[in-house]
Amino acid sequence: MERFILIDTSTALCSTALVEDGQVTCTRTAQRDHAAHTAPFVKEMLDERGLTLRDCCAVGVGKGPGSFTGLRVGASTAKGLCFGAGIPLIAVGSLDTLVWQARDRGLLPEGCTAIVPMIDARRMEVYTAVFSPDARQLTEIEPKIIETGSYDALLAEGPVLFIGDGAEKCREVLAHPNAHFAGCYPEAASMLHPALQAWQERKFEDVAYFEPFYLKDFVATVSKKRLF
Repeated sequence: MERFILIDTSTALCSTALVEDGQVTCTRTAQRDHAAHTAPFVKEMLDERGLTLRDCCAVGVGKGPGSFTGLRVGASTAKGLCFGAGIPLIAVGSLDTLVWQARDRGLLPEGCTAIVPMIDARRMEVYTAVFSPDARQLTEIEPKIIETGSYDALLAEGPVLFIGDGAEKCREVLAHPNAHFAGCYPEAASMLHPALQAWQERKFEDVAYFEPFYLKDFVATVSKKRLF
């Protein structure tokens, strides 16, 4: 039996899932505090099914883009599991996860011509790309500042689904009859299809050298509050 552990910590949601023979059999989710939840969630799922890590074939992790800290937690946990059990590491793009979430949950509007997953960056900026309704990536992933008219050409072609934790804040700016919105976080269970495809194609990451896809460099800031 093929079993996979899936982990996504790219946003404010910490999410894990256990896949057995192509079906999600366990999930766990929690808001924030990823470092405290991720590894215990994996253990809880395995215990619930009476399994150990060595019963699993691979670990899939959300590679980003997304939160710098969250991605680091997910990557380090996944790499530790793979090292410990001697199993492969699979990386799934967080935007791909959102696209499959839309498909799996029947969120596509009738006649949908495109899916635009959006992960919140800051202010009116999102990490995004354009996908076809059958989950093919059509444009490069980029940090994009959303302004009036940002997707006018795409919206003129037909209904478009904007999905993700960055989508809701764009609702007023992208007001258009063809614009549809689904505010949600990427969840590990929706990594199922891309993770299985990577497994079948043997697209594994180098466990020692894998790094998440941050898209933008981490910038540390100095607090303006006086401590003394």
